[in-house]
Amino acid sequence: MKQVLIPTKLEKVAKELLAAKGFTVTQDADATLADLAKKYPDTQALIVRSEKVTAAVIDALPKLKVVIRAGAGYDNIDTKYARKKGVDVMNTPGANANGVAEEVIAMVLAQYRQIIPADATTRQGLWEKKNYMGREVTGKTLGIVGLGNIGRLVAKRLEGFEVKVLGYDPVISAARAQEMGVELCGLEKLFAEADIISLHVPATPETKGMVNAALLKLMKPGAVLVNCARAEIVNEDDLRAVKQEKKIAFLNDVYPADAAGPKSCADIADIMLPHLGASTHEANWAAAKRSAEQLIAYAERGVTTYVVNKGVPDGLDERFQQLAYHLTCVARGFLGAAPVSRIEASFYGTLHPFGKWFLPPIVAAITSDFDPSETPDAAEAFLAGKGISVGIRDTDESKKYGSSMTLDLTAGAGGKLQSVSVRGTIAEGNLMISRIDDFDKLYFMPEGHSLMVVYKDRPGVLAKITAAVAAAEINIEDIRSPHNADGTMSLAVLKVNRAVPAEVQDRIRKDTGAETVAVVSIQ
Repeated sequence: MKQVLIPTKLEKVAKELLAAKGFTVTQDADATLADLAKKYPDTQALIVRSEKVTAAVIDALPKLKVVIRAGAGYDNIDTKYARKKGVDVMNTPGANANGVAEEVIAMVLAQYRQIIPADATTRQGLWEKKNYMGREVTGKTLGIVGLGNIGRLVAKRLEGFEVKVLGYDPVISAARAQEMGVELCGLEKLFAEADIISLHVPATPETKGMVNAALLKLMKPGAVLVNCARAEIVNEDDLRAVKQEKKIAFLNDVYPADAAGPKSCADIADIMLPHLGASTHEANWAAAKRSAEQLIAYAERGVTTYVVNKGVPDGLDERFQQLAYHLTCVARGFLGAAPVSRIEASFYGTLHPFGKWFLPPIVAAITSDFDPSETPDAAEAFLAGKGISVGIRDTDESKKYGSSMTLDLTAGAGGKLQSVSVRGTIAEGNLMISRIDDFDKLYFMPEGHSLMVVYKDRPGVLAKITAAVAAAEINIEDIRSPHNADGTMSLAVLKVNRAVPAEVQDRIRKDTGAETVAVVSIQ
């Protein structure tokens, strides 16, 4: 991985570090990324700042393996499409943090001391000292929404002003917050008690519009709201409605698009900056250096610590996600068209810590409406929205199942519920189904087209099944036919060269009295 494209103004330290390691680096800040992608189709690594890395750009670079965002936010990169194409996306969290934290402080001081209008009128030869009575930051209550790298630095940098700091972050522990001198609290308390509120959360479906009328109405008269995070977090219409009544000061550095043109918040922002948070020489140098170091570690040692669109976390073989998908397809085939109402799963051995990471492929096997590249949280939300309950069970490792998984699907509604249980593993690099319901030691590879028939065990039934398949000129590639534990039932699994038509399934059902006839096709 030696071909690197940097289509942006980035400190030369990145190019120097990479060149010293034998990378071929092309840096061009004048041409568009689209044009550069056409000109350098052999690019394997891309380092960007705010340039849009779209699906079209990714498609134009067929050898692309990694995109590194020299900065924290990466919503300018189509991470989902990149995952589909096997492209890792990294960011450099913390590289710009100090620059943004200092910008927050600069904006608050400028607002409190009315520096911008005072400068303008003084340059005009006026002396309006009496009009610019200010306020002091010292002794105020600061509210920080999001205690990540930037939020923590804002708190640290303002320590010298002897402020009380309230913090909201659903992930950080109370002990860690206490170490930082931050009192954790809910959003309502923070917005009601803080004199200055600074936002430092990413733009996600959960945070979009989170600063709304309900919170804004809680703010103190004359309080200051600072947004150096993402524009989507603040509901501008709600702020517009509340601002005048509460005399809220709004200091803003982020917009829906980083481009020239009218800004929707111009009528409500007291200070507007053109997304300058990371625009310091020091931040640019740090982000450039971090980008190069991460790329070198990624290329030379496979370090993926900062990959933000991982299909799987470190330590999990992604083939097990394929196994989860295949198990679900088989279970779904057994259940027919009945809607799934519950999913239960057990993950054994090394798989147990990664249970939630199997939810996206499971959901994708249940419905084509879900993209398997989505996150585990998205899978949980999708299932909740569909009214499908899900449970990941504790496992008994004394059973010594190794790295395997068991998936139980329940379908139907009311008193017409039916369920199926499927267990699988990976053996010698092959995806294997080892059990379906009470039919154990199956050792069946669930790829291609399969016909599965459950029937009362008696002589001659398997011959009728194979005869019906042969009569339809369908070739049988493999057969498995285990009994259940008490020997009363049999399961015939036929791997065939094409899908078995409905009329052949009906004939098998009629000729054998089968309880279940299922067809599963996995490409």
